[in-house]
Parts: sequence; C-alpha cells; structure tokens
Amino acid sequence: MDSIVHFEIPADDPKRAGEFYNKAFGWQVMAMPEMNYTMVSTAPSDENGQPTKPGMINGGMPKRQAPIEHTVVTINVQSIEDALTRIEKLGGKRVGDKMAVGDMGWAAYFKDTEGNTVGLWQSSGTGMM
Repeated sequence: MDSIVHFEIPADDPKRAGEFYNKAFGWQVMAMPEMNYTMVSTAPSDENGQPTKPGMINGGMPKRQAPIEHTVVTINVQSIEDALTRIEKLGGKRVGDKMAVGDMGWAAYFKDTEGNTVGLWQSSGTGMM
C-alpha cells in the first residue's frame, strides 16, 4: 500500500504563512531560497528529515502557483511512471512532468477523477520524504 509522506500548503507569502503556522502550531519552517521553497517540520525528525514518530509527516510551503494552488498531499510510490499509467487508465490526468528534487528523488502531480491535485514521490534512496 502506498502512503502519504508529504504535504504542501501553498502560500501567497510563504514567509508570512510560515510565521503563522509556527505561532499557531509550533511547526518549524526553513526557507530554501535555492529551491524557491520552504520546508515545514511538524514532528521530531532524524538527520534525513524523516519524522521519528510513526504516522507523522512533514511538508512544505511553495509559492501559490499552478499546479499547487490548494493544499496537496503527496503519495510515496515505487515508480512515478507506473503510478501515472495506472492513474490515467482510471480517469486521472497527469499534471506537468516528472521532476528531479535534488538528489533525493522525483516528484510529479496528477489530478484525480474529482479534480484534486495530488503529488507523487519516488525516492532515490538518499533519505528525505
């Protein structure tokens, strides 16, 4: 069974949103200007950024823009291409291309049959997510 491993909360102003979530819930936020992204830690994590408590996930806060215009959950899969093939056969639609995320792995997005944007994650085996 593939599980949710990451979330993204888009923001018009990621700095402002990060301060809000930090003050409201104690989440730790770390701007990553080189990726135009803000990492969000909601749980104690190991050196690879993996939560140390079962069932907890961390996430990110990108600038609001297509395809991430609303909150997105990301599902870990063995193969993004295989998952997208299944998704398209079931009536979902690919959104954009598979993209490398540093040396950590690959990400892609799709729209489900209800029009929700959902993320896919394929790890390279180096840790994060």
